[in-house]
Amino acid sequence: QVQLVESGGGLVQAGGSLRLSCVASGSIFSINDMGWYRQAPGKQRELVATIINNGTDYADSVKGRFTMSRDNAKNTLYLQMNSLKPEDTAVYYCTYWTLRTGAQWGQGTQVTVSS
Repeated sequence: QVQLVESGGGLVQAGGSLRLSCVASGSIFSINDMGWYRQAPGKQRELVATIINNGTDYADSVKGRFTMSRDNAKNTLYLQMNSLKPEDTAVYYCTYWTLRTGAQWGQGTQVTVSS
């Protein structure tokens, strides 16, 4: 099954930007349900953004600041994060779901936003 590897995390000041990438080991062309989640220390993993059948949806906390996109030719999912806030600090995970595989997750990438 397709494996996911995230990258692009790092340390950034509040108000800054980062772009996360999630590269798949195989084709994502037929995967309709993909997304990004995040988990802050001591908190549950939460949904950040999803793309289902090419329609995107975002958590209220990131609407207007984050944009998710996919490039099927590169087997890559992106998360552009602008106007970052300290409360965006978390480990960000890429995920996909299919009926055959269930939910599959990457290893995560750390995003730290300093005030």
